[in-house]
Amino acid sequence: MTKSAATHPLPLFLFPCLLFLLPFQASPSPTTEAQALVKWKNSLSPPPPPPPPPLSSWSLTNITRLCSWTGVACNNGGSVSEISLSGSSLSGTLDALDFASFPNLTRFNVSSNNLVGPIPSSISNLSKLGFLDLGSNLFEGGIPPEMGQLQEIQYLSLLNNNLNGTIPYQISNLGKVWHWDLGSNYLESPDWSKFSAMPSVTYLSLCLNLLDGEFPGFVTSCQNLTYLDLSQNALTGEIPEAVYANLVSLEYLNLTANSLQGPISNISKLSRLKEIRIGNNLFGGLIPGDIGLLSELQMIEMYNNSFEGAIPSSIGQLRQLQYNSLSGQIPPEIGSLTKLNYLFLYHNSLSGPIPIGIGSFENLLALDLSQNNLSGQIPSTMWNLSKLQKFQLFSNNLTGTIPPEVGNLSSVTILDLNTNQLYGEVPETISRLANLGSLSLFTNNFSGGIPHDFGKYSPSLSYVRLSNNSFTGELPTELCSGYALQELLTNGNNFTGPLPDCLRNCSGLTRVRLDDNQFTADITSAFGVYPNLVFISLSNNRFVGNLSREWGECTNLTNLQIDGNKITGRIPPELGRLSQLGVLTLYGNELTGKIPDEMGNLGEMLTLNLSNNHLTGDIPTSLGNLSKLSKLDLSENALSGSIPDELGNCKNLLGLNLSNNNLSGNISPELGNLISLQILLDLSHNSLAGSIPSNLAKLTSLEFLNLSHNNLSGTIPPALTSMSSLSSIDLSYNELTGAVPSGSLFQQAPGNAFIGNPGLCGNATGLSPCRSSNKSTDHRKKVLISVIVGVCCLLLLVTLTTLILVRRRRNKHLDEEIESLTKYKKSETIIWEMGAKFTFNDIAKATDDFSKEYCIGKGGFGSVYKAELASGQTVAVKKLNALESGDVPMVNLQSFENEIRVLTEVRHRNVIKLHGFCSRRGSIYLVYEFVERGSSAKVLYGDKGASELDWSTRMKIVRGVAHAIAYLHHDCSPPIVHRDITLNNILLERDFEPRLSDFGTARLLYPDSSNWTTVAGSYGYMAPASE
Repeated sequence: MTKSAATHPLPLFLFPCLLFLLPFQASPSPTTEAQALVKWKNSLSPPPPPPPPPLSSWSLTNITRLCSWTGVACNNGGSVSEISLSGSSLSGTLDALDFASFPNLTRFNVSSNNLVGPIPSSISNLSKLGFLDLGSNLFEGGIPPEMGQLQEIQYLSLLNNNLNGTIPYQISNLGKVWHWDLGSNYLESPDWSKFSAMPSVTYLSLCLNLLDGEFPGFVTSCQNLTYLDLSQNALTGEIPEAVYANLVSLEYLNLTANSLQGPISNISKLSRLKEIRIGNNLFGGLIPGDIGLLSELQMIEMYNNSFEGAIPSSIGQLRQLQYNSLSGQIPPEIGSLTKLNYLFLYHNSLSGPIPIGIGSFENLLALDLSQNNLSGQIPSTMWNLSKLQKFQLFSNNLTGTIPPEVGNLSSVTILDLNTNQLYGEVPETISRLANLGSLSLFTNNFSGGIPHDFGKYSPSLSYVRLSNNSFTGELPTELCSGYALQELLTNGNNFTGPLPDCLRNCSGLTRVRLDDNQFTADITSAFGVYPNLVFISLSNNRFVGNLSREWGECTNLTNLQIDGNKITGRIPPELGRLSQLGVLTLYGNELTGKIPDEMGNLGEMLTLNLSNNHLTGDIPTSLGNLSKLSKLDLSENALSGSIPDELGNCKNLLGLNLSNNNLSGNISPELGNLISLQILLDLSHNSLAGSIPSNLAKLTSLEFLNLSHNNLSGTIPPALTSMSSLSSIDLSYNELTGAVPSGSLFQQAPGNAFIGNPGLCGNATGLSPCRSSNKSTDHRKKVLISVIVGVCCLLLLVTLTTLILVRRRRNKHLDEEIESLTKYKKSETIIWEMGAKFTFNDIAKATDDFSKEYCIGKGGFGSVYKAELASGQTVAVKKLNALESGDVPMVNLQSFENEIRVLTEVRHRNVIKLHGFCSRRGSIYLVYEFVERGSSAKVLYGDKGASELDWSTRMKIVRGVAHAIAYLHHDCSPPIVHRDITLNNILLERDFEPRLSDFGTARLLYPDSSNWTTVAGSYGYMAPASE
């Protein structure tokens, strides 16, 4: 006892000292924390005035009130424990914030600001941090692996930033985290096998990133998950069975917009699910029949997949279902969903009548059964859904009328019944829909008039689409009295009379179509200024009056069509201000005066048609500035003067019609530079004189040429026989002489093509043969022969001397050509991709020396063979019979070789890979990767084309081709222009991934060939702008 007592006083003495020292080791001083905060504040960008700075309380002169600073909270010891500055308009970085100065920080929230730069790795010093929210900022770079050291973290959100790179596996070491949100970034898939189990996680979101590959395996170990969002990535493969077995607590599942596939037959095992969102994937098979066992389910999205069969009848057991996007038949049991708010079954193959039970959904807010094959009448009970806001049944086969009960849809904002077989008159009660914003009844069989007060009680009416019916009478005078109208489409009816006066003041109009009616309004003042108007068509009515200058103030117009009316006066020069205008059609009116020079300012113009008016004066030379113009029609006017040479600058013209005017002078040779001309060149019924320019022979794509009814003289240029595309030619009623050229184009032309030219002769239909001279001219011939013989003798001496000199020069040139050809032959087989694992001999062996049995296609320049190499690789070989003719210029072979060198270096997932080429035995061989499905034309027009190429697949093909073109134009140096994109040149892999092929390399060998492939674009297909 004495010994024990003697040993105790020392530790008892030291204990108070230790207690005194511990606080200084664990807690920093308020000054240190304040200095760290002020230093960070000073590094931030100052906010713009006038609001006061959000951190004005952060000052070293106010340290004593540190715990009262904006967004700062302290623990009981006075140390900073929370920094909460969400939505404080902060701009800058976190670089200047010394996290080591805050060892007691448990909460750090700077979400919804404008912070940039990387996330500092020093954030790992916050050892007590339990809540971290950096969401909705502009942070960039990778996620620091050091964040895996935040062992106390429970809430982690990096949502909605610009973070990139792979997700570090160290972050899975956060054993206490329950909320984990990395969504809306640019993160890529890591090696998921390195991730640890995260049993505490209940909320996991990786949506809207760049994740690819198979389903993240670690997710299946998060057995307490209630919320899982992997949507809008590029995940592939099937949903692992472990998801159904382990994630039994899951309530929210969102896999939308990936490339996941396979069945979902076990989805009912997730018995607690409240929301299922799996739209825009590749899931297939039947919708599970026991899906009705998911008694908690409130929302289903399954649109844009490949599900088959009928909608299961068990769906009727889901009494709280709130959202659908299913396919198949509509079962009668759906009427049991009495609490339904949203029913979307659009864009499927549903048939039969609409179930009557849908009319009992008293709480229904939105109904969309559009784009199906539904038939029969609309159930009468559906017109009593007073809470319904969106009512969409368009693109079906529904019949019957709209009953007066439509007025009971008091909440409806969108009523869309277009493209059905509905008939009868629109009831007066439709005018009572006070909340109506959009009415679409186009493409039905409606008749009669529109209720006279329609629009008066609907101040929000923005869209009225009544096209393609048999409506009659006048438009309601108060149709747009709320001045909210944006679209008015009445084309294809029998409306008459004037237009509503309120239309002039609807400044928000964007699209107007009144064409193909019988309106008789005076348009001089019927229309106002519409700054947002993009498209207006008033064609084929009985409008009168003049074109107002105010049209020049509708600066966003791309399409202005007023053809087929009785408009008089001049074309206002103010139209030249419409810098976005692409289509202007004023033909078939009674316009007078000159074509304004300001028309040359319309740089975006694609189609200009002023034909069939009374226009006079010269054709403005400024029209030559319209570089994008594809169709120009000035026919049937009273234009005079000559054809401007400047029109030759419109290199994109597909059709030019100047017929039936008073044009004079010669045909400008510059028209031969319009090498894109394809549809027609019509200069007939004018007073053109002189000879036909041989330069027109350059128009090798032209199909229709009419120079008839002019005063043209001289012979027909033999060069015109090279116009291989020409299907119709008319040179009648001119003063042409001599023999008609011997080409098939002229020999097979109908007799009326040359009638009215007494001086023409030849073998063409309707012409007399070209005869030899009669006896009365024998003496003249003898004199002529004598002169010719004398001249020939004189020339013979000069010729012999010249031949000697030329022979010497020719021998020298021949030696150079032989040397060049020898050099080229030595270069055979040298162009091959880097790292190729096969040789040309391997290919020849695999195809049995290019036997016919391996030929899979033929084209204008050769054949294509399929070669299955011994290594298991399959390639396609295009054999071009280019060298057998012996007349391929050496410069073309060298250009061809240079392009091959470029193409072998092209690397893009949507551009077919060219392994290389070699020349041997008089042929050139191009070696490409083999694409399994072949051309998209073969797939599209095959037996299964329609079923295989659904809209999502077609969009995938279009996106792939667009990526390929962008790569070739912008990422290749020098840029590569394809020039021949057609269905035959878009090849498809098994998964319908497109591969752009056939860069027209064969055309380099024969640039002057008359083969169809010399056209820049396949015959019969040109830019959509030409339509």
